[in-house]
Amino acid sequence: MTSLTVNGKTIDISAPDDMPLLWALRDLLGYTGTKFGCGIGLCGSCTIHLDGNPVRSCQTPVSAASGRKITTIEGIGSDPVGDAVQKSWVAEGVPQCGYCQAGQVMSATALLKSNPTPDDEAIDNYMSGNLCRCGTYNRIRTAILTASASLKEDPA
Repeated sequence: MTSLTVNGKTIDISAPDDMPLLWALRDLLGYTGTKFGCGIGLCGSCTIHLDGNPVRSCQTPVSAASGRKITTIEGIGSDPVGDAVQKSWVAEGVPQCGYCQAGQVMSATALLKSNPTPDDEAIDNYMSGNLCRCGTYNRIRTAILTASASLKEDPA
């Protein structure tokens, strides 16, 4: 039995220690906002926060998450920075197909927590590990800048 804390709720699951956290979240716990993309940690669709840091859940075993704080796209809005990012995503009309957007939002939130006022180069560098097949990179950058500005106006 493994105990996971997901979005502030502690849940016991029965899963092999080496099961990717992605599958535990999606298949065992029903947190389907986190997406499977490449399965090798390169596309960013499966990004979650583990103790506040962005990680690829397809490459993170359940055993590595035990006793740590997991935040998924379903819970990121309870964080003031995550809420600002989600609102800016809507305001800027970022998603096209939307498949990568949960991972994009999770990475953008982590970026703004580590660098509240990034410039275009910092955004591009930080977000480079998140792929968007629809090519919404310019809107993603704009949304991150919008969230940054909103947080300066109303600090979290």
